[in-house]
Amino acid sequence: MISFNAFRTLGLANARFIKPELYLQHRDLLTQADWVLFPEYWQINALVYGLGCRIFPSLPSYLIGHNKIEMTRAFEMVAPGHTPVTLITANTDTEAERVWQSMDLPFVVKLPKASMGEGVWLVENRADYNRYRGLTDVIYAQEYLPIDRDIRVIVVGQQSVAAYWRHQSEQGFYNNVARGGIVDHSPVPFQAVQLALQVAQRLGVDHAGFDIAMVGSHPYLLEFNRLFGNQGIPGGGATLTEAISRYLADCSGTSPRQIQGGPIAVVPEAC
Repeated sequence: MISFNAFRTLGLANARFIKPELYLQHRDLLTQADWVLFPEYWQINALVYGLGCRIFPSLPSYLIGHNKIEMTRAFEMVAPGHTPVTLITANTDTEAERVWQSMDLPFVVKLPKASMGEGVWLVENRADYNRYRGLTDVIYAQEYLPIDRDIRVIVVGQQSVAAYWRHQSEQGFYNNVARGGIVDHSPVPFQAVQLALQVAQRLGVDHAGFDIAMVGSHPYLLEFNRLFGNQGIPGGGATLTEAISRYLADCSGTSPRQIQGGPIAVVPEAC
């Protein structure tokens, strides 16, 4: 196995680290490798289509997880009943006014490419909205869900490695640990884990931290992060390394199975 991320593959047997910027010097090794692990996004086309490499995380994990717009559109397709109402449009005066008139205050706005709680704001008035418009060419507006915590579900392969609550930070609104969110290992609802696993399998995502909001007993998909922190995972990096090693060893020569059929339905059930 060839790894382009020494930190995320630390302790993984039979993984040789290569600096991403030196990948052109190692064509033979890459073509012979059973797996190419954690390449940078800018390497994907060359590795997958140029050399035919098998990568982990999976190609869908990269392509869908790289952009909140593409991610939300995928969620709306496979789990429309579990996706918050979201309007995505060009940032023109006409379209911006349509969004403003359509959304109830407060509502959430996001930049297409951001993580760790960055690039996400709560719009409470027109001034907030105008400030956001000055930062982006594309408007991404989403209904505000009345929650003070969310759930992070860690998926590796087709299994949940960990699931835990993230309580809102002292500054409010943000649940991200990187923004002051507090990890709580109290039991999480079965529906949240079920939704994350079903969506991951349906989309072919095999390494992700799914963020899910519970409104009553109904789970909503917020987003997933292909690269996520391990602060809240019992056992930390060692737990992830073990799960990745087991998944790669168990994989056959085919792509991970995807669920076929209509929209995903989550069965209400207690943990």
